[in-house]
Amino acid sequence: MIGPSKVSITSAEAESSILVEVDRLDNQLYDRFQGRFQVQPALTRLLVSFQANKTRPIYRWYKYKEAFSASLIELLCQQYEINQGKVLDPFAGSGTTLFAASGIGLNSDGIELLPIGQQIIDTKKLLDSQFTTDDFNQLKSFLLSQKWKNFKDKVTLPELRITKGAYSQETRAAIEQYLRACLDQNIRVQAILRFALLCVLESISYTRKDGQYLRWDYRSGRGQGKQFNKGEILELDYAITAKINEIINDLEPSTQQIELFPIQKHLAEIRLHKGSCLDIMPGLPTNTYDAIITSPPYCNRYDYTRTYALELALLGITEKDLTNLRQQMLSCTVENRSKDLLNINQDWKLARSIADSQMLLQATLKYLEHQKSVGKLNNNGIPRMVRGYFYEMACVMQECLRVLKPGGYLFMVNDNVRYAGASISVDLILSDFSELLGFVVENILVLPGDKGNSSQQMGNHGRDPLRKCVYIWKKP
Repeated sequence: MIGPSKVSITSAEAESSILVEVDRLDNQLYDRFQGRFQVQPALTRLLVSFQANKTRPIYRWYKYKEAFSASLIELLCQQYEINQGKVLDPFAGSGTTLFAASGIGLNSDGIELLPIGQQIIDTKKLLDSQFTTDDFNQLKSFLLSQKWKNFKDKVTLPELRITKGAYSQETRAAIEQYLRACLDQNIRVQAILRFALLCVLESISYTRKDGQYLRWDYRSGRGQGKQFNKGEILELDYAITAKINEIINDLEPSTQQIELFPIQKHLAEIRLHKGSCLDIMPGLPTNTYDAIITSPPYCNRYDYTRTYALELALLGITEKDLTNLRQQMLSCTVENRSKDLLNINQDWKLARSIADSQMLLQATLKYLEHQKSVGKLNNNGIPRMVRGYFYEMACVMQECLRVLKPGGYLFMVNDNVRYAGASISVDLILSDFSELLGFVVENILVLPGDKGNSSQQMGNHGRDPLRKCVYIWKKP
């Protein structure tokens, strides 16, 4: 009979053996792509995140944390001479790719699953093509008169289980008065006013977005875990006045300008497909796009249906809708169930076989399954999520190759991740996928200064820097 100490030793030896194999395969793949890695001083974290959008008119209205900057799109299009044709973003988010590309004369198609992203894009498109001078004056009048303060009747604020108690009673009442006041405006002005409310929900709530979940201020009374002090929580009147003013100031022409909205007028067509790219991309025509510029969800457990729950509730998303959205998302959260990819598209046999045979991926999955079996994962859904993420990404990449024109580029921003002490080189695995699918890996642009792990990972395993890259793949 084997005693506990022997079992422990055996388990430790097995873990070490698998990790050695993961490291060997990782180094082997890195050596293969080493000549493609280029550290780019221009690619700061400011540029590949929302931060650079904070000072840009239009883009700054809604803080979509997962977005990259419009400046990145402009830089890539300039460097790779993409100055005509059509661009696709399969994970459109708040539409940065679409609007930045349109601003330089490129037609653009986007695919977005989350209703908050869809709403941001639809609102910006409305302002581009349908908003009139009369609408603009009506918006200014609404703001100057503070009309929402004069209503005794209200429109009930929708809630989800996760959003109950997110606002003080006073703030909730003020929101419901505001929603009622919006109904007296025409449909276009209503859309802008509701959008402005979406933009300030977090700032007037007890919550703060924090990657995998919403953090709750101690004043909420939830009392879960370590007490968190969000700091100042804005009143609705102040927050909504500032936001509508910001929108007006970004749109209002200077005294030298005659046309309304000349700053943000886009030069080319923007089209949005609402749904999952796994469902929509197989229906797109072959050899259509001159470039694909995107940043998919990272393999980091972030659950956008939770972090954007306040906004989704306001948009009328139900509990059932929320569950469906979570399952339709690219597998990036532990609650994602496995998808039957071949049932979606029989042509993805190639993508699946490539993922099946990718040795670093399979060794990594073996390691995670081992960690699960000995109780060392903080969530047993991690191996399923990681597997789903890479298999689904392989299918998305196969579609990207198909819809690109010959000579077209795929630009992708992504992060490496770490679980249970093992770094997962997302850049290497996906670049290997891309070559096997038929892409040419032109470059892997690396941000200067590698990113550290989460505080939990650093505490358990030390600070192991993780690469953040922009992949440049070309269709021959």
